Amino acid sequence: MADLIPLFRSFVRVVEAGSFTTVAAEQNTSQPTVSRQIAALEQHLGCLLLQRTTRALTLTEDGRAFYAQAQLALEAIAEAETSVGRRKGKPTGTLRLACAAVLGRLHILPRLPRFLERYPDVAVDLVMGDDFTDLVEQRIDLSIRVGALTDPGLVARRIGTSRRVVVATPDYLERHGEPRTPEDLRDHACILYTRLATGANWPFTGKDGPNSVPVQGRLTVNSTEGVRAAILSGLGIGMVPVWHFVDREIETGRLRVLLPEHEPAPHPIHAVYPTRRFIAPKLRAMLDHLATEFELDPLLSAYSE
Repeated sequence: MADLIPLFRSFVRVVEAGSFTTVAAEQNTSQPTVSRQIAALEQHLGCLLLQRTTRALTLTEDGRAFYAQAQLALEAIAEAETSVGRRKGKPTGTLRLACAAVLGRLHILPRLPRFLERYPDVAVDLVMGDDFTDLVEQRIDLSIRVGALTDPGLVARRIGTSRRVVVATPDYLERHGEPRTPEDLRDHACILYTRLATGANWPFTGKDGPNSVPVQGRLTVNSTEGVRAAILSGLGIGMVPVWHFVDREIETGRLRVLLPEHEPAPHPIHAVYPTRRFIAPKLRAMLDHLATEFELDPLLSAYSE
């Protein structure tokens, strides 16, 4: 059985990655070696698991059934090792953590020294980017996401709140006037963020309840860093998270908050991870660490209004 475990692991990773080459690179071996591992597993089981073409790998009916059972078997092995084996419940190993680039730079990286000092047997592999990450394919243990969640296959824990504001530079407002209601934004140059779930419709809250206003502008940006830079350059009005260092610009007068009685609806901040029966100690430790850290930060607190 012990000889089969590496074959199980290789097969599961090939299915997740959709590529022998990717798995070979992860294992620091060759593509033919991984191919031979899958062939050996198929020979042991007496059935074909994968249909191979020059373009793609496709699971056979037997392959789909075996993949589900192989995942459960590997999770059971990991759980046994951690609960009664050499780890004994102590956080160890490498934690692969994903987050947006600006969130990582401003609010994840500064909080890692305390975590690494407390858990000397844990290493962190931080993956920063604005693209939504496929946790399973990229072997992400934990991802920090801002905004509404769209993947029902993930386990989520809310750890914070992202309060948002509408801002512009005094120079822009002198040239174009200041909007007094959300509807006035229709006549202004707005900086559009392509990854905003609501698109060019900005959601607001106020005494009359929620309201969504379609906005327009000649500049569209695919990163929050770009949105912030565009606003500070006087190119238009933008909607940004308060934690994105705009609080400093607001305090110094470089930016002015607009429509204070109609603040944009806040975004939740979630820690998400793949659905599993077993949560590794290193994952639980990071979850608790970030939840505690964010709760103590007024810009990120899950209890902020």
